[in-house]
Amino acid sequence: MKKNILWFLALLLPFIGFMSSCSSDDDIVFDHERQQFETRADRILLEFIAPFGTSVDEEIYIIGAFNGDSAAIGNPAYLLTKAPKSDMKWGVYIDPNAYVGGKTLADGFRFYSATQGMEYTIKGVQAIHNDNPAVGTFTNVWGQRWESYYKSADDEPTVEHDGFVVYVIDETGWDLHLYQWGDVNNLNGDWPGAAPTGTQTINGTKYLYWDMGAANTGLNQNLIFNDGGQGQQLADFAYTINHDVYLRVTTSGVEELTADPKHDGYVVYVINKTTWDAITLYQWGDVNDLGGGWPGAAPTGTQTIKGNEYLYWDMGEANTGLNQNLIFNNNGGGTQLTDFAYTIDHDVYLELSDGGVTEINPANYAGAHKIYIENQTGWDALGLYAWGDGLPELFGEWPGKTNYSKETVNGTEYVVFTYEGNGQEYHLILNNAGAGSQVDGPAFITGSDFFFTVTTDGWTAK
Repeated sequence: MKKNILWFLALLLPFIGFMSSCSSDDDIVFDHERQQFETRADRILLEFIAPFGTSVDEEIYIIGAFNGDSAAIGNPAYLLTKAPKSDMKWGVYIDPNAYVGGKTLADGFRFYSATQGMEYTIKGVQAIHNDNPAVGTFTNVWGQRWESYYKSADDEPTVEHDGFVVYVIDETGWDLHLYQWGDVNNLNGDWPGAAPTGTQTINGTKYLYWDMGAANTGLNQNLIFNDGGQGQQLADFAYTINHDVYLRVTTSGVEELTADPKHDGYVVYVINKTTWDAITLYQWGDVNDLGGGWPGAAPTGTQTIKGNEYLYWDMGEANTGLNQNLIFNNNGGGTQLTDFAYTIDHDVYLELSDGGVTEINPANYAGAHKIYIENQTGWDALGLYAWGDGLPELFGEWPGKTNYSKETVNGTEYVVFTYEGNGQEYHLILNNAGAGSQVDGPAFITGSDFFFTVTTDGWTAK
């Protein structure tokens, strides 16, 4: 494949000067907002952008007056399908000919998860959507929270435990067993150890658990999670039996979890990969100085999600619906990133680097990798485009990613493009930011850092 640029049109965008960068682009469409299913002429297509914490195997239904409300739970006609290319979107086709009782979508609908309950608003009440799109159209519907987010410990059955407890979110697919060695070897039995003591749901999350035994308090143990002795096991996890511990166990390893904070309204989550000593967030838009005057507010706090540590800013429940522009900066120290347009009607997850702001998906974020390019083309502005057969464009539509950082490695200066992905084959094209010149590059498999020298004649791997 070769991307040929036959013409190019330069648009002079209105410029609003503020701290050298205050701009808005109403046409920005993020990956999770793009249509994922085909439109059908005889159906209404709704694509549900699910709340954070929705697993890829979630069983989700749309319910409302139009289909008998809770009576529709279990009806395959109203079961949502996860988008094959997005872990954030589910789709459902609605047939207006099947409406009941003279009701339509305009009479109110919401979503229901078989494991996490009804869809709720950020105010803690059941959500109601009143979108009423026409047949043959596509509409995004933003999810807010699941009912499980608001459930308190008082809502869960009481479980009497023997001593401290190891709680596990099991994502292995194994017949999970736990073997222990340390102060006492074979504490819970010879290899492969013990099956879970039981299961327990806490604040809407289902855990396997192992009771450690009151008599064993204070022991220093090493935990080995394994597949019931069938040949697969994880690295030892050191644990002193003097507290309850919450873990996520996957086939790749063991992650200790921390309690999630309760937020005020929607949240801006940030993976900070800048080189700054401090970071603040300034906002302008419907409300200027929303988080305070320049340089804005420090993070509300930190939160670990899927093993990645995020800074976060709570947007405030009272500010829901505002159209804002976010300027991340080094606490007024003279460096800032390009404005990021954001409507406060959903949580948003971002990665920051010295080169810019990138929206990410927390469900599969594994940390960004880098493509290092020693630029010998003579072009002042660069764009990096990447395509793959049957895959979404890695850096967006042509000319691709035009924001990048610079790094010096072993005395050589590189322009650096960050990306996410693992195991997909893409083809690279470096161009002069869409101005008419390009040089086709090699195929590569995502999941690593890469170094290249690029001239107008071609690419050379280093």
